[in-house]
Amino acid sequence: MAASLRLGRQGILFALRLSNVNKCSWASHSWQDHVRHFFQSHSSLGVSPLKVPMPALSPTMEEGNIVKWLKKEGEAVSAGDALCEIETDKAVVTMESNDDGILAKILIEEGSRSVRLGTPIALMVEEGQDWKQVEIPPPDAEATHAASGPAVPSATTSSPPPPPKPATSGLLRLSPAARHILDTHGIDPKLAKPTGPRGLITKEDALNLLKTSPAPKAITPTAAPPAPAAPSPVVTPAASPPPPGARPNIPPLSVPGKPGAPGTFTEIPATNVRRVIAQRLTQSKTTIPHAYASIDCDMAAVMQLRKDLAKEHIKVSVNDFIIKAAAATLKEMPEVNVTWSGDGPRALDSVHISIAVATDRGLITPIIKDAGNKGVQEISANAKVLAQKARDGKLLPEEYQGGSFSISNLGMFGIGGFSAVINPPQACILAVGASRSELRLCEDSQGLRTQQLMTVTLSSDGRLVDDELASRFLDRFRSNMEQPQRMVLA
Repeated sequence: MAASLRLGRQGILFALRLSNVNKCSWASHSWQDHVRHFFQSHSSLGVSPLKVPMPALSPTMEEGNIVKWLKKEGEAVSAGDALCEIETDKAVVTMESNDDGILAKILIEEGSRSVRLGTPIALMVEEGQDWKQVEIPPPDAEATHAASGPAVPSATTSSPPPPPKPATSGLLRLSPAARHILDTHGIDPKLAKPTGPRGLITKEDALNLLKTSPAPKAITPTAAPPAPAAPSPVVTPAASPPPPGARPNIPPLSVPGKPGAPGTFTEIPATNVRRVIAQRLTQSKTTIPHAYASIDCDMAAVMQLRKDLAKEHIKVSVNDFIIKAAAATLKEMPEVNVTWSGDGPRALDSVHISIAVATDRGLITPIIKDAGNKGVQEISANAKVLAQKARDGKLLPEEYQGGSFSISNLGMFGIGGFSAVINPPQACILAVGASRSELRLCEDSQGLRTQQLMTVTLSSDGRLVDDELASRFLDRFRSNMEQPQRMVLA
């Protein structure tokens, strides 16, 4: 229906063009200019576009970055074709087209950052339509307001507001809490209105002053562009000394293109992945009661098994055995294979192991699905593929969402032991350290022998896994590592 209406409108417009040309055909040159202007007018030849919005490529995604456009303006696009690469809060994901048509206009160029969900990033037209005459919709009112908003303060910054007048004079009396608040935020104590006995500035007075104090405005001159080219020593009053008892809020911002002076800093823009990692870690440490337990595992049996498999040209790593041992232990103890939802514990039917992989964009945890029913060799192959896709930023959302248990291994960096942060809503994460040689007393022969030991630390959610359950899990995990044949029976 919509397509027929557009075709009908184009037919009417084309007829109007022909009629205008016929009426003006008696003129020698002027009608050509009119016709040329008519055919080049977007308002007369506008083609209704199909907007391509910024999609939600992960459940926690709120904005994305356009990494690369894989189609150019004027190229034909079929449903399922790759349009562009978008950096989400987890990885770089390829966005596919949902419709057939022609890519008429790219609204958001490559390298654009922090594009909100639903923002139009491109325009498409139907096949057979003139993509060059696409109607570019006007920007939204909010975008126009946001674009024009910063221009208003620029006119007002030329005349800074007069400094507030001190509310008190003479000797100041401050409570310890009020002095700490005012010193921390760099506010002049003379601006506070004392309400305590004998003119004492209380904590409430300091908090009230903090709410009304224009402290952020005092910092803006440090980040403002430099003064005009003509050097003048009169410009220095912008960095006037702070009032008595005040301290600067932050160190001064360094000037781009110049070597940093002592005490300055340089702002580094955070990627979407890094911001989400910060939010998730803060959420985990502030909302989950972490409990920790460690145990040593004898790696002699695993090392010998690896050597035997290598003779048969089967290469697997120690981490592959650790993943298999954790999955087998979770199958034996399903009460640990749980997550926390808003209403309480949620038991999971499958064992999906999340493995931590370090990338240039931050830490990401691809998932080995149904690890309890896979052999060590299949786990090894899956882990290699997922780790490479994570480093290349090519993970699909289903490849890093929905894990039930996490493993973080820093043994390859020589870390003997550490405690990891739980990945919510999961209940546990296992931190694996490097193996080491130790002399231990043999109980049978009362002699000394060398053991290859590896320390693992379980971080557990106290709401789901108490200390007794965590201890039994580690003891069962150690048995699976020291007797690899047990994992076949799990």
